[in-house]
Amino acid sequence: MNPAIIGILSICCYSVSTLLLSKDIIEEKSQPRSIYPGWLAVLLHFVYTAIISLQQNSLDFSFFSIGSTIASIIALLLLLASLNKPIEKLGVAIFPLASLTLALTMLLPGQDNNQLHYSWQMNTHIFSSIIAFSLLNIAALQAIFLAIQEQQLRKHPPRKIILTLPPLQTMESLLFQMITTGVIFLTVSLISGFIFIDDLFAQHLAHKTILSILAWVIFSALLFGRIRYGWRGKTAIQWTLIGFVLLLLGYFGSKLVLELILEKT
Repeated sequence: MNPAIIGILSICCYSVSTLLLSKDIIEEKSQPRSIYPGWLAVLLHFVYTAIISLQQNSLDFSFFSIGSTIASIIALLLLLASLNKPIEKLGVAIFPLASLTLALTMLLPGQDNNQLHYSWQMNTHIFSSIIAFSLLNIAALQAIFLAIQEQQLRKHPPRKIILTLPPLQTMESLLFQMITTGVIFLTVSLISGFIFIDDLFAQHLAHKTILSILAWVIFSALLFGRIRYGWRGKTAIQWTLIGFVLLLLGYFGSKLVLELILEKT
């Protein structure tokens, strides 16, 4: 089957699920079926990525392609977490992101020099990095929703989206669960990088390494503060967003500059 058709179907399913979730928020409902098209969208997204990888005999690590892969993993992790945690409403932010990155990948495919073959050691580093980024991305979105929820609960009456979210304590608990799991994978990523990469502080890797370490320190300090001092609320939200921004700059900063700016100058 033509991969373009699969990609378009995935985008359509993401859009349908986003619309259904938005409708639930407006109508103050919570219907599990609203997220069903999201499952199909993610499946088709992975099928599209697999077909393209088989055609190229490798995974494309260009800017938009790796962004699309990460977005599909974020969407999958959200769906899996929503099986036993009330976080499906995050799909209104994640599904459009996944469909947008997939569309950009289809419109702006990577160049051949981005299709590289790696050893299992490097794949361990790469995929642990992707999983860590995906989990901490969800945590950052959770923090944003938590900030909105805290702000709206001070108003009377609160807006409809707040009425569809879990209680504040549940939202905070979910946030720290995501951060804890993300930090575990980020730790694996950093350790595997130091072990398997000859010079992790080489010129083209130095900023990524430093920013990733700083992000790890921020998230680890937040978890320690949560356990030792009971940090929560604004402190948890601010530290989560600062850590994620550092990680975002580390993961995508160099690729953005190298592939989309310097290449065109």
